[in-house]
Amino acid sequence: MTQKTKKDTICVHGGYDIENGEPRNIPIIQSTTFYYKSSEQMARLFDLSESGYFYTRLQNPTNDMTAAKICELEGGAAAMLTSSGQAASFFSLFNICSAGEHIVCSSEIYGGTMNLLSVTMKRMGITCTFVRPDCSEEELDNAFKKETRAIFAESVSNPSMAVLNFENFSRASQKYGVPFIVDNTFPTPINCRPFEFGAHIVIHSTTKYMDGHGTCVGGAIVDSGNFDWDKYADKYPGLTQPDDSYHGLIYTKNFGKQAYIVKAVAQLMRDFGATPAPQNSFLLNTHLETLALRMEKHCTNALAVAQFLKTREEVSWVRHPSLKGDKYYDLAQKYMPNGTCGVVSFGIKGNRETATKFMESLQLCSIATHVADTKTCLLYPAGTTHRQLSDKQLLEAGVGADLIRLSVGIENTDDIINDLKQAFDKINI
Repeated sequence: MTQKTKKDTICVHGGYDIENGEPRNIPIIQSTTFYYKSSEQMARLFDLSESGYFYTRLQNPTNDMTAAKICELEGGAAAMLTSSGQAASFFSLFNICSAGEHIVCSSEIYGGTMNLLSVTMKRMGITCTFVRPDCSEEELDNAFKKETRAIFAESVSNPSMAVLNFENFSRASQKYGVPFIVDNTFPTPINCRPFEFGAHIVIHSTTKYMDGHGTCVGGAIVDSGNFDWDKYADKYPGLTQPDDSYHGLIYTKNFGKQAYIVKAVAQLMRDFGATPAPQNSFLLNTHLETLALRMEKHCTNALAVAQFLKTREEVSWVRHPSLKGDKYYDLAQKYMPNGTCGVVSFGIKGNRETATKFMESLQLCSIATHVADTKTCLLYPAGTTHRQLSDKQLLEAGVGADLIRLSVGIENTDDIINDLKQAFDKINI
């Protein structure tokens, strides 16, 4: 078995314990179904009394091996892939929340997640209270209710670049007996491992840095196995009481530290079918092999670009947590001392027309509804990813009308900066 102790080694070898004569790379098992000679064995698979594969909507070897690599990177007990990061966000919460229950959530999160919580899940009877990621302990306490079932936040927020105060959120999680769920998409486990700071469940939009090439939409959920569901059995009956759809099976008794993920697969994937294609998982695994290398380059480039932006008179402010003087610099050094991510947010002086002219003057950097891949791109969030939010919600999310989100790629640093410079030279401030 390969010795896998460091994250860059796990990126290459994780999730796949190769045996003699087997494929060197994780194979694509591009099949909807799996063959068995015995009806009795297939019945046991359907009852979850035996492990194995029978239908790719629930599980597939390529998907599972790739999930296992991400699980190793995060230091978790069990993991699953989903067809998108949005599906991962939804599954992570809906797996433990029902109508009439409540979530506490950081207000500075991706606009799609904000809409999921404040609109769609609200229609399902699940409510949410939003708090600042750096709120005081008292503010956080006031957000909790007896119906609260989870606390959710982003390690580094998209696009406001706020670094989460993990200790405050972890203390609240312990105090109120609810799991702490962290979206770790931006720093990835290369730069931040939330389980080390008290998180219980981590999710990713693997579409971003993990895929890193703009090729595959996907998501992942990783469970640490450290939340004691049985201690709070009355809050989480779906995990601690018999499931009638599986002949009275009790997830925590039957699956231990894997209970949360098994339930998400057996119920939510079964019923919602947000399954990744095996070929996408194959590509994701291939791209994970260079994740550590790419993150180092993204972070180096982003810091250089942030420093450049600070010198431009056309720029009113710059946010990048690894930049000295940034509001979140100290928290970033505490939780992510080797770098945060490749995203820089900044404000451009003038009006929307000024921002539009600047963005359209770029040649190397492209305007794209994406973030966190090899190519440098940028976006105007208030008019795109967060356009469904009200002015009040935009303010709470840290998304000003002048904010531009710049996702710094892995091109040569000088080429990126020179492109930004020539675009600035074309606007009149």
